[in-house]
Amino acid sequence: MLNNLIFVNTARFILLVIVQVLLLNQINLFGYINPYLYILFIIIYPFSANKSLLIFLSFLLGLFVDFFSDSGGIHAAASVFISFIRPFVLKYSFGISYEYNTIKISNEDYLKQIIYVGSMVFFHHFILFALEIFNVNHFLLFLNSILFSSIFSIIIILCIITLFSKK
Repeated sequence: MLNNLIFVNTARFILLVIVQVLLLNQINLFGYINPYLYILFIIIYPFSANKSLLIFLSFLLGLFVDFFSDSGGIHAAASVFISFIRPFVLKYSFGISYEYNTIKISNEDYLKQIIYVGSMVFFHHFILFALEIFNVNHFLLFLNSILFSSIFSIIIILCIITLFSKK
């Protein structure tokens, strides 16, 4: 069982990096809409697994995306941040179910899924675009990038979670 879990997470890690780098980084709608699917790895990482390992894997995930995107570490910083705050987001999204480790994202209410995925994506995009734009003169671009990229990423992530659920 443990070997299967390691294989699935390794394959998911590699696949998400490849899809992000080769396909999704080429999409730039209207100048500020760019989907970031690679954070799906952090979102659906097993809840009972080692949290320190998740932070390390999130750093590697962001580092690989940064390396292939030539973005200077902003993806690594945003990924580590959301992996660090993930337990808090899980607690306010799923409540007591998270404390007893009885949650599975695909089996939860759709509203709880939206709250969890939306919060994680918003925090990731806020850190990412704050580090990327980092200029008060481009505040409107910063807000547009966060809003529209978050909406686009949330829709894609929720569709993939729904598509690959076992229901």
